[in-house]
Amino acid sequence: MMEHIYFSKEKNRLILLDQRLLPLKEEWFECQDTSDIVYALQTMVVRGAPAIGVTAAYGCVLAALESGSGKDWQDKLNRNLSLLASARPTAANLAWAVQVMQDLAGKAEFSSGPDLAGFWLEQALHLHEQDILINRAIGRQGRTVLEDGDSVMTHCNAGALATGGYGTALGVVRAAVEQGKDILVIANETRPFLQGARLTAYELLKDGIKVKVACDNACGLLMSKGLVNKVVVGADRIAANGDVANKIGTYGVALAAARHNIPFYVAAPFSTFDLETSSGDQIPIEDRTPDEVKYINKISIIPNEVEVFNLAFDITPAGLITGIITEKGIIEKPCQDSIRAIMAQP
Repeated sequence: MMEHIYFSKEKNRLILLDQRLLPLKEEWFECQDTSDIVYALQTMVVRGAPAIGVTAAYGCVLAALESGSGKDWQDKLNRNLSLLASARPTAANLAWAVQVMQDLAGKAEFSSGPDLAGFWLEQALHLHEQDILINRAIGRQGRTVLEDGDSVMTHCNAGALATGGYGTALGVVRAAVEQGKDILVIANETRPFLQGARLTAYELLKDGIKVKVACDNACGLLMSKGLVNKVVVGADRIAANGDVANKIGTYGVALAAARHNIPFYVAAPFSTFDLETSSGDQIPIEDRTPDEVKYINKISIIPNEVEVFNLAFDITPAGLITGIITEKGIIEKPCQDSIRAIMAQP
């Protein structure tokens, strides 16, 4: 899978593959300041919780550069960091990445924004590299639950495009394929933004991994016919009790999987866990523009007078989850005690 997030030191810009245009066009979106980063996050130029975290880390670099060298550079920086951290409410990795960068700067003395930016760029590059290594570790842990010949259903895109590279849910698939297992991915189309149809199918095709796209409302039928062996999805935030926020429709997939006794796994790094949030009821759910539902390729499909729901995420209760696949291992029957136990491991 091609590199889709990188920082140009020559231009002092973050370069993002514009995921709004895939799979029809491969074009790049250049971010030169905080407002560009916020726009890219909110309009889904880049999306997926780990990718949002990586983007936010680089966004801190641009925020530092933008703050300049005047007496008030730190005030400007703090305002920009606040805008960045609040750009999207559901994905835990966004605020996490901004906090990590601030913690790394610690109490060190920096004379200006550009001075701090040089330090932060090295940290962002390291965070990006670590995200890929963590995804590969998730893949190694998760490939053990997949068997040769499995058909694996996914919902939304939790692949390389949703992370720094390699992927979480699709990282599990990639690792199994690299092990020599024959895996078919059934990618739910994932209305309204069609991340499964546009992005999952795109990157798996590029990597030569077998994939079929299914309408969202076909998943129950496919399961009833024995065409699905496992479900593996990503996550945008995981509460302390194991409840999982993921793309809208995930809860329905989990319910169908439970009805048909199909194992349902979530693949996510520890940066997606929010131990300060006790349950899924407390996770904020992003309410996006109705136009994403009303239009496809700028063509209206709903009468203008009709209102729509466009809640971007839903909550899958921990009781419906077979296991959460992390970089340290698989949390079976996730609950507050099992989550804290694995996170406490060295």
